Amino acid sequence: MSVGAFLGIFALMFLIELPDKTMIAMIVMSTRARPSSIVTGASIGFVVQMGVAVLAGGLLTLLPSHLKDVVVALLFLGGAGFLLLSREETAEEKGEHDAQSEQTSTRLKEMATAFSVIFISEFGDFSQIQAANFTVKTHQPLEVFLAASLALISVSFLGAYGGQFLQRVVPIKWIRRGAALVFGVLGIYTLVRL
Repeated sequence: MSVGAFLGIFALMFLIELPDKTMIAMIVMSTRARPSSIVTGASIGFVVQMGVAVLAGGLLTLLPSHLKDVVVALLFLGGAGFLLLSREETAEEKGEHDAQSEQTSTRLKEMATAFSVIFISEFGDFSQIQAANFTVKTHQPLEVFLAASLALISVSFLGAYGGQFLQRVVPIKWIRRGAALVFGVLGIYTLVRL
């Protein structure tokens, strides 16, 4: 595979994932966990998913898109409902929660949460299917795996550290409402597209 093809796959995978639900999930996770833990857990989740995509090759494209779209729409709408209906903490409750979570929260727990969120949400996602398509088209699974994984790891850095910065500028309730709005729109769009 040429350097140009490698960079092309990297760029396409980066652009596919950038506006995706996982970017929003990483931004929201960064409000409750250390960005370095999110990046580590999310990166491992992305790498595992790209490994699955490359190994499965074109088989993932054989899944009925109608069924996959219904599940994705329900996940988006469920995420929107959770973000809108979960109650906001008062400053006092937040302080108590932060003090308690500092004692009980570990990096391993934060990484495991980020891994789980990414691994589950990326299963059958467009970026995973696209990686499988690239593998079938190029017959270069290692190169596709590396380019796609590096692109998605870059997105995890951007989401986690960008989310950390964003919450310094924008109140967390607006980040949550914005994420809920995006999830809701994506869920409705997916259902309407059926």
